[in-house]
Amino acid sequence: MEKSDKIKFEPITKIMIATDGSKAAENIVDFGIEIAKYSGAKVYAVYVIDLTFLDSILMDESWVKNAYEHFERIGREAINYIEENAKTAGIETVPILLKGHPAEKILDFAEEQKVDIIVMGSTGKSEVERFMLGSVSEKVVRNSKVPVLVAREKYKPDRFFSS
Repeated sequence: MEKSDKIKFEPITKIMIATDGSKAAENIVDFGIEIAKYSGAKVYAVYVIDLTFLDSILMDESWVKNAYEHFERIGREAINYIEENAKTAGIETVPILLKGHPAEKILDFAEEQKVDIIVMGSTGKSEVERFMLGSVSEKVVRNSKVPVLVAREKYKPDRFFSS
């Protein structure tokens, strides 16, 4: 590689931590917080309420409203988990609750806010599940204009970050 061919790395100032609210996502959150701690970046704590599955099913309005409220509560709890951990680490956090298709909303938000990196999890779906349902992390990786760090649910970030 010639000197002029070297990749220039810009400082990380904005990190999106996209969570699905699962217990498995907590390791991913910890990883994103550690990156923010070392880079001094602001964190966007993002949860997307996905009700797209309701589009093809006839449901009564009160059921849809209850489903939305349920997913909104899960989303707020997931965002609060990120905020609490970031606050403990002294990191500025912006809570974001979006509604729509998760991969599309994550990608749109990342582009609009000019985030430097997206941190998210992979639940380790089987090949059949990925084919049938699609994988949010896979779609984000394939279509993102910024780097995406996808961590497995059982991954422990302390392997890289030690005091």
